[in-house]
This record gives sequence, structure tokens and C-alpha cells, in this order.
Amino acid sequence: MPNSLRYLFILLLTFSGSIAVAQDAPASSASAAQPALTPVQTLTQLRSELDNIKSSVDAKKPDTPLNDLRTSALAVQQKAEQLATSLAPQDASLQTRLDVLGPAPAKGAPPESSELSAQRRQLTKAKNELDGQIKQANSLSTEATQLAAHVSDMRRDQFQASLASRTATPFSGAFWADPAQAFPDDLARAKLLKSNVADAVSTAWQLPNRTPFILCLIFAVLLMTVVRWLIERTLVHLTTSSMPAGRLRRSALAVTIALAYTLTVGLAAHFAYEALNWNDTLSDDLADLGQKLARLVTFAAFLTGLGRAILSTQRPSWRLPSLSDDAAQRLRLFPWLLGAAAFLLGLLESVISAIGLSLPATVATRGFVATLIAVLFADALIRLGKSRRVMLASGEEPSQRPVWVGLIVAAAFVSVGLTLLGVASGYIAFAFFMARQMLWVGVILTALYLVMHLVDDIFDTIFAPKGRTGKRLQASFGMPARALEQIGTVLSGITRAILLLMSIAFVLAPFGAGPSELADRAGALLSSGGSLGELKIVPGNIFAALLVFGTGWVVLRIVKRWLSEQLLPKTSFDLGMQNSVLTLIGYVGGVLIFVLTLVELKVNLTSITWMASALSVGIGFGLQAIVQNFISGLILLAERPVKVGDWVSIGGVEGDIRRINVRATEIQMGDRSTMIVPNSQFITQNVRNVTLANAQGRVHITLPMPLDTDAGRAREIILDVLNAHASTLATPAPVVRLDNLDAGTMTFDCTAYVNSPRDVSAVKSDLLFETLERLRDAKLPMTSPQSMVVRTLPSPQVGDDNHDDKD
Repeated sequence: MPNSLRYLFILLLTFSGSIAVAQDAPASSASAAQPALTPVQTLTQLRSELDNIKSSVDAKKPDTPLNDLRTSALAVQQKAEQLATSLAPQDASLQTRLDVLGPAPAKGAPPESSELSAQRRQLTKAKNELDGQIKQANSLSTEATQLAAHVSDMRRDQFQASLASRTATPFSGAFWADPAQAFPDDLARAKLLKSNVADAVSTAWQLPNRTPFILCLIFAVLLMTVVRWLIERTLVHLTTSSMPAGRLRRSALAVTIALAYTLTVGLAAHFAYEALNWNDTLSDDLADLGQKLARLVTFAAFLTGLGRAILSTQRPSWRLPSLSDDAAQRLRLFPWLLGAAAFLLGLLESVISAIGLSLPATVATRGFVATLIAVLFADALIRLGKSRRVMLASGEEPSQRPVWVGLIVAAAFVSVGLTLLGVASGYIAFAFFMARQMLWVGVILTALYLVMHLVDDIFDTIFAPKGRTGKRLQASFGMPARALEQIGTVLSGITRAILLLMSIAFVLAPFGAGPSELADRAGALLSSGGSLGELKIVPGNIFAALLVFGTGWVVLRIVKRWLSEQLLPKTSFDLGMQNSVLTLIGYVGGVLIFVLTLVELKVNLTSITWMASALSVGIGFGLQAIVQNFISGLILLAERPVKVGDWVSIGGVEGDIRRINVRATEIQMGDRSTMIVPNSQFITQNVRNVTLANAQGRVHITLPMPLDTDAGRAREIILDVLNAHASTLATPAPVVRLDNLDAGTMTFDCTAYVNSPRDVSAVKSDLLFETLERLRDAKLPMTSPQSMVVRTLPSPQVGDDNHDDKD
């Protein structure tokens, strides 16, 4: 293979992180060439593997770590499940063939042919053997699952026991006596490792490997310097030019910069490893150590990249947390120091494992690393406190930090104190665990903070009502702005909850409840679930039902939108009929979606009997009015005595029908207020539908005038006014009648017709104004003048008064 192609091939392998897979390719191809095992051979092999794992677990000091034993047990369990699943179709096929042959003849029945009997016996034997294999595979799967759980318990107990172990305090001479005594042997092992590394470098410098060695190192240096700088500059340019201004731009830039830094440094480490092991010149131990160091550099780069993205010292306006510039500058070296500490921790662990360092030296080394990490975190906390005090002294008010930030800071203080106290008191294992957890939890929380910000900003941008995507969603699905915001908030909350659960799983990994254990438990819960009486509650079915419900709702909205905008406007249906059709389709579609959701939930009639019984009792006592209104609403939509847009009068309520809902009908009154009327009232009460059957409006005016008025002249003027108005109809023609004569007054009854009852009020006002003006111009009075009669009564005589007195 030419050198250029080889370099390109190595680059692709390094980029994809599949170097180990490429190295194992010959072994994989060799295994693929081997003949496939029969089910019996596979069961025998799985039983042997499971027995070996059991023997290792039962040993007091197993050579294999417990975590590896658990992984092996889970692998056996998975293979056994796959075998049982693969044999199930064959078992079903044999059963089908037996069903076709039918049962054996009963006693006294005519005998069947010998070929048929032999075929039935052969199929029965094969099915019994297959059933036994399936049962054996299921038994192996159960045993492997129980063994994995037992190993997890042992691992948890072992972990707790190691934390409780204690050595002499580092302030005593006894602590350093054992490392000093073992120092010559440890130094000899270290020199041997150094010699092996020097030999590997010398071999890589030899002529066959020199060119790849130099080129890989050059690529590594370029990746860590020039390429990294170019990638970050390109990301900044693309973010600022291609993304709209807002929070998404900041969070996307922070995440991409952290990933770009991790990728470039990790690739550089893999290139450095390839420089030494170009032609597989390293021994197995050195190759394994080199791969561990490459992964370790990648992790340290990831930690440093997260810190750089959070602090953002070069672009303060793009900083995600509410951190002052002074605090960010004080902490600018902290990500690099923390990454170096993480690399040192992993390096010492790898070297200790590679050379078999003595236990005293291992304890002393771990104590040193724990102290170093605790001091780094303590220094960072002190710097944050100084920055806060400086802001207060200058008169600035620090930003109010959330409660969870205060809890994290308090936990960091406690962890630092416990780590230093553990080292000082001789609990080195506990202190080392606390230091490693501070690093691990810090990485997880920082990554969680960045990803949660990115998720929030993505959903806020997508479902923003005024954004481009939000406007498209509103136009496509007819969603209101508030519903769009609610959907974005719900999806963001669900995603954040999932991320939080994943982070908790990673944090709890050292306690025996890591991601793999939690994933297994979650898988078992999703597949089996629980039960409520006879109703099976399976989370997987619930998720499927939610998916069906959401998909059905979206499809129903699309169908209704297509009908309302495309099909129904092209029919002869009026607007009210179109609304009724859409409402009925919504009811039918909703019921269908509900039924499909129940099907996905695996709910049968027997499972919901108690629900139906409770519902029937509820209908009998309190829900009968609701059911009555619902049925009435269906009758209104089907019979259509009233429809959307009609002007109705019922029970003293008069207005336009705006919407017919499941339970009630909305009537908009003249003052623009809305009256909610139960649907049952439209069925059981008298309803006046003013606009039913395209009714015409009738303008009726009663006009009193004095008896001495010229009635013919008045009638002529009024009739001219009625005919002259643009809204009055010629057919039927306006009519002016003399209705009554009473007490010196004659009453004219005037009638005209308009196109719609809605025009009556306005037309009547116009006619009255015009009639009054025309009558006034014609000197025809509307009332009779009032006359007053004054009478003077004679005063009484004096004699008459006296006479009255005498009487």
C-alpha cells in the first residue's frame, strides 16, 4: 500500500475511533470463517461460560475484576435470549405442521397410514427437543441475570469495604516507612517500563518506521495548534453569520468549541500513539497502556474544553453563566490545571496497573493526587469568593445565583474538606474516591449545564411564535402561539429530565448503580412494567400509546385543515354546514384516536370493566347533564335547527351563534359579550331563529299624527321615504296603512322589507330620520297643539255663610 493511502487510512481510523476494531479485524474474520454452532453446542458453550463465571465469583480472590465478571454474565444472558428468540419461529413452524396433521386416531377409529404416523412422531420428537432447548436457553438467561445482580451486590459491598479501610496518617513516620522500604523494587519496575518505552521510541525511529513516526507527530502538533485554531475561528464565523441573534448562538458556539477542542486534542493523542505503533511494534502491554493514555488525553481535553466554553474569557458577551469578568479571569487557568490533574490521576493509575506498583507506594501516590485535586478545587472556590468580595467593595451588586448553584458550591466546600480530612486521618481510599468524584461530577455537571442550555435554546428557537420555524408550524398545523410555546416548554422539560436522569446514572456509577445497571433496570421496567388489578401497566406501551395519540392528533389536524381550506369551500355547503362537518369529523376522529390509544395500551374490555361501572354510576348521579348536553350537541350538528352564524333568541338571550361545542353553544350578544348556553336548552326549549331559511328583515314603524293632518299627503310622503331608501326591497313593496283613530290622533302603520334581519335596526333609524325631516318640511305636525281653558268661580256671599251657620 502506498504511504499516502496508508496515512489517509490511518487518519480515517483515528477519526472514527476504531483503531481497536481494525486491530481485531483479522481475529473477527477468522472467527467468521468458523462454522456456525448448533443450538446444542451453543447451549453447552454458554453453560460452560456461566459455570466459569460462577467459579470466579465464588473464589475468595477472583483474578478477574467484578465489573468484568458482571459484563461476562450479561453477555451470556444476552446470547441465551437471542438463542431462545431464534428458536421460537422454528418451534411455531413445527407446531403448525403438527396442527395440519391433526391428532392421532382415537381407539376404534380407522388406522392412518404408516407414513403419516412416522411423520407425526418425527415432528413431535423434533418439537419436544426444540422446546427443551428453548427452556434451557431461558433458564440460562435467568441464571445469568441473577448472577449479574449478585456480582453487582458484591461489587457494591467491596466498594464500601475499600472506603472504610484506613492506613497510618501521612504526618507519622509509619506512613512513609513502608513506601521507603518498597522504593527499590518500585524503582526497578519503573526503570523497566522506562526502558521499554525507550526501546519503543528507538524502534519507531528506525528507517522503516521513521517517516510515519515523524509525519504522525507533525499531524499531532498541527492538530493541537493550527487546526484547532482554524476550527474554532470557523465555528465562530459560522455561528455569527448563519445563526440568528439570540441565546441559541451562544450555547451552540460553547458546545461546538468544547467538542472541537476535545476532537482535535484526542486525534492528536491517537496520532502520537500511531507514531509509536505504526507497524504493531509495541508489545501488548505497551499497546494497551498507549491506548489508555490516548483515551485519557481525550478525557482531559474534554474537561478543559468544557471549562473554556463555560468561562469564555476571550468573548465575555457570549458567556453562558452569570459570571463576572473578574471571576472568569481569576479562573482562566483552572480548566487547564484541572485537565492536567485528571491526566495525572489517570496516568498514575495506568502506570501503577502496568508495572504492578507496591501497595504502600500506591497508597502514597493516591494520597498525593487526592490532595492535589482538593487544593485545586479549594483555590477555585477561594478565587470565586475574592471576586465576589471585590464586587461588593466596589459597590456593585453580584448577580443573584440560583439555589442549585449555592448547593453545588456548598457541596464542593464539604467535599474539599472531607478529602483533606481523609488524607490527614489516613483514610486515603476514601479521600481518593472523593477527589475522583469531584472531578467526575464536575465534568458531568458542566456538560449537563451546556447541553441543557443548548436544548432549551433549540426548542425556544424552533417553537418561538415569531420565529421562522414557529410561523411555519402555525401555518402548517394551525397552532395558536400559546400552544406552540407550551409544546416547546413541554418538550424541553422532557428532554432536560432525561438528561438529568442520565447524569444521575453516571454520577452513581461508583456506587454500583451506574449507567449499565440503570439501563438494565429501565429495560426490564419498559418490557414488564407493573399491574393495577388485571390492568397491565407497561411503560413501553404507554410511550407507544402517547406516540399514537400524538400522531393521530397531528393527522386529524391536517385532515381538518385540508377540509376547511381545500375541499369544503368548493362545495355548496354554507359556512354553518362546513363548521358542522368539521366538528363531527373532529368528534369521530377523536373517538378513533382514543380507541387506537387503548389498543396500544393493551387495554381490553375486562380491564376497563371497573372504569365503565364507575362511569355509569357517575352518569347516573352527576354526569347525566353532561351526557345530555353532549347528545344534544350531536343532534344540533346533525339536524341543524341552528348553525354557526345564525341569529337566535332563547330564554331572553339574543345574539349570533359563534361556536357549537361538545357541551354548550357560544352566543355572541350585541355588546360583544359571549353567553354560554347548554346544548340541551336548544332541544327542550322554544328557540327563535331569526336568520333560518334566509329570512328577510321587516322594518315596522308606528307613526301617530293629529286628526286634522292631511292623511293622504302624509301617506304619500312616508311611502316615498320607504321606497327611496337603498336597502328596502321593491318586492314585497313597502306599505303605509292607517291603523287607528283614537282621542284626536290617527296612527299610521308603516312596513318595509330588507334583505336580512340584521339590517332592520340601521334601516329603521334612517327611515325615521328621513320621515321626520320630510314631514317637517311639508308643515305636517306630528302632535296636536294643546289648548288650556281657564275658569273663574264666583266668591261666596256673607249672608249665605250666616245662613249656613244658623242652619
